[in-house]
Amino acid sequence: MEADKLKDVCPACGMPRKAFEPYRERVALNRLFVLSLDLHPIAIHLSQTFVFLIPALILFTMFFPEVQNELLTHVLVFSLYAFPLTLIAAILTGILDGLFRFKTLTPPLLRLKIIFSSIIIILASAMFFVAKDGNYGIVTILLSLGCLFCAVRLGLLGKHLIDVILPGSYPVRKPKIGAKPEAGTAEATA
Repeated sequence: MEADKLKDVCPACGMPRKAFEPYRERVALNRLFVLSLDLHPIAIHLSQTFVFLIPALILFTMFFPEVQNELLTHVLVFSLYAFPLTLIAAILTGILDGLFRFKTLTPPLLRLKIIFSSIIIILASAMFFVAKDGNYGIVTILLSLGCLFCAVRLGLLGKHLIDVILPGSYPVRKPKIGAKPEAGTAEATA
């Protein structure tokens, strides 16, 4: 928000004016350009389409077999083939985004995202091999729901990273009552 437009209280968040400080861009222009392409969010939204579509199509064809026609089967088969590819694109752009945003892949939230990304790619690959011959039974449903669970976890973790100040700072957990703070740590502020 421009300083001259900020009144005594922020109209968006309600914080008092004294809580704000002048903004200074902390990211090099070449890194900012790559981040502004939004490659990772685009790849994520594409894979999210398939992670929801696959179990929905399988369940639909299970409960309404009389409606199952050639078109739904083709869409399901295409989704099963495309889903792992979109996940690979999402993972690669996520790595690129992490390196450009934080200059490392070692922060705790990014490590968790890498773990869930690995799990979802394994589940999606297993689902592809189980269902590629038309086996859309309980195993395929469970694998697709496992993918959906991982996708939700990845989304929640990613939501926390959206608000991280570039090039990357993480809130520090507050010490337990009576515990001494560790050397070199600072408390996060609102």
